[in-house]
Amino acid sequence: MRSLILAGLATALPLAPAYAQSAPPALLVDGTILDVVAEGTTTRVPDLATIRTGVVTQAATASGALADNASRMTRVLAALSRAGVAARDVTTTAATLSPQYRYADNQPPVITGYQASNTVSVRFRSIGASGAILDALVAQGANQIDGPSLSLADPDSALDEARIDAVKRARARAALYARAAGLTVVRIVSISESGEQSTPPGPIMYARAKESASTAILPGESQITATIAVRFLLK
Repeated sequence: MRSLILAGLATALPLAPAYAQSAPPALLVDGTILDVVAEGTTTRVPDLATIRTGVVTQAATASGALADNASRMTRVLAALSRAGVAARDVTTTAATLSPQYRYADNQPPVITGYQASNTVSVRFRSIGASGAILDALVAQGANQIDGPSLSLADPDSALDEARIDAVKRARARAALYARAAGLTVVRIVSISESGEQSTPPGPIMYARAKESASTAILPGESQITATIAVRFLLK
């Protein structure tokens, strides 16, 4: 018995020769087509944290602001090196120098000084140690911290697990529809991947319980998803 199962089902009908030559090959079957979209998931604890940190300085002159900034930034970078952060994990993202103005009614703006900023992106491959490193950076002159952004250093294995889970879910759903329609699943006609996504934990807060305590960064757990579209042949 040929039937229509949801909007994704299409029944193969006798085709005129002219149409049969141009029809998609997947439709030229003796049976019922079922299209299923399934999402597979898995979880991982993030093992990579990316943080933006740097130094902002102000001085009466441009050269003074730059010199103070360079001195502090040298100490910040040295602290990262001592903490074992590899040079390949430190990237300059911004270096700026801008005048600071005083504004008054009906008066042209007056330059009161200069502000220099140097910001780097730092990848921490040991999230557990990153809180203590941030404390050391602040002690060495860093006064700008943004992050962390948590991720997986090697997401491929987690994505493969999510893909396998998606295929299992698609097959189980196809079997359910087939039983409900009095049919059986013959085979998979096609599989396509619609997308993949990693959902990191919520915002991480830095906290000092007391002056001697280190900044705490908690990695939480990320959910990795993969979405696939599978076409089944039912009879």
